[in-house]
Amino acid sequence: MNIIVCIKQVPDSTQVKVDPKTGTLIRAGVPSILNPYDHFALEKALEIKAKTGAKVTVLSMGPAQATAVLRLALALGADEGVLLSDRAFAGSDTWATSYALATAVKKIGQYDLILCGQMAIDGDTAQTGPGIAFHLGIPQITFCESIDANGNQVVVKKLIEGGHQILEADLPVLVTMTMPHDYVAKYPSFMAAHKAQDKATYTWTAADIGADPHKLGLEGSPTRVDRIFPPPARQKGEMFSGSAVELADKFVEILKKESVIK
Repeated sequence: MNIIVCIKQVPDSTQVKVDPKTGTLIRAGVPSILNPYDHFALEKALEIKAKTGAKVTVLSMGPAQATAVLRLALALGADEGVLLSDRAFAGSDTWATSYALATAVKKIGQYDLILCGQMAIDGDTAQTGPGIAFHLGIPQITFCESIDANGNQVVVKKLIEGGHQILEADLPVLVTMTMPHDYVAKYPSFMAAHKAQDKATYTWTAADIGADPHKLGLEGSPTRVDRIFPPPARQKGEMFSGSAVELADKFVEILKKESVIK
């Protein structure tokens, strides 16, 4: 079995700030991490590898520094890594990104299972994985909490409103993984990271994968972001004391003051 896991390097979202003048994210000096949803998907792929002997390839798109998340994935147990890095990819929305990744998957060659995180924490769209499946013309199952390989099929536990579904799918298929609330990411030992330095990584440009340049970057992105801005700071709350009747009268007074009621 050949498994491809799509991963992304993202800024640590707890430390990201927005420039109030430009409305853009301030990334300078912000540490980068492996997207947690992708980290979980990678761990699921490695569990399948341990059971079936599958080959696991990690695929990412980003600047040269994104090689760091490939190296992390290799240290955790992936077999090889591919980074798409080219200025032609700059400004790609989820549609253009999924096209580029799907084109790279075709270049990688034989695959049975593609795993993606549910979404990236710096975008929260949950669109890239399904977009890859569309471009490849293969089935997809989204929002899965667990996955197991069974011969030429996978069995997944899919999160739905009010419960779960247990689904089976023939290979090839793309599955997006969502994290349990108590998920704690695993990290490699020093020795595992040292040994992983000998594993192969490749950096491909748009030309290397034979991508149509008109389907990449800003030109290939139908989405336009007008601006990004932080929500206004909450005003300090007020505390009131008194009897139930006094508090009720105060509550009505506030509602009238805010023109909620007349």
